[in-house]
Amino acid sequence: MAHQKPNLPEKTCAACGRPFAWRKKWQKIWAEVKYCSDACRTGRHPLAKRG
Repeated sequence: MAHQKPNLPEKTCAACGRPFAWRKKWQKIWAEVKYCSDACRTGRHPLAKRG
C-alpha cells in the first residue's frame, strides 16, 4: 500500500494548468512557486504552448 499524504496544499501550474502539490523542497518559497516543473518554468513543456 502506497503512503499517501492527505491535506497538502495545491496550486495550479501557470504554464500547463495542471494541479501540483506542495513539496518539502518548496517549504520556504511556497508563496513564490508558480510552475509544476522546470520544463513548464522554462517553456519547454508541450502543454505550455497550448492556449
